[in-house]
Amino acid sequence: MTKVFVSGCFDVLHSGHIRFFEEAAQYGDLYVSIGSDATVEELKHRKTLYNEKERLYMVSSIRFVKQAFIAQGNGKLDFKEEIKQIHPDIFFVNSDGDSAEKREFIENLGIRYVVSNRIPKDLLPIRSTTAIRQELHK
Repeated sequence: MTKVFVSGCFDVLHSGHIRFFEEAAQYGDLYVSIGSDATVEELKHRKTLYNEKERLYMVSSIRFVKQAFIAQGNGKLDFKEEIKQIHPDIFFVNSDGDSAEKREFIENLGIRYVVSNRIPKDLLPIRSTTAIRQELHK
């Protein structure tokens, strides 16, 4: 079976995340790398709403996810060791998570790099953690 790898913080879990997992899982078995609390603080300059163990529990419970784990590295490429262990066929990313640095790292490993279309499920609203946080602070 084809292995698909995604990474992210998944701190404020919402329908956009579930749709992202669903879309990625259409390519094969889905492996999810979750940023550690320290990585989220480093990249987002804020504490997480849910700690890494809670986020791991929630993401692991989603039916589209074959396996989820906390990334052991740090920074935007905190998943380097895990991706070398999993040996995925596809690295799946949202357009807002797409970067030249990430693409180069992945393609140099011979892994197919796929950017999500970000189409909400069945007319659900488009969701993002950034938009949700902004709405809460109005």
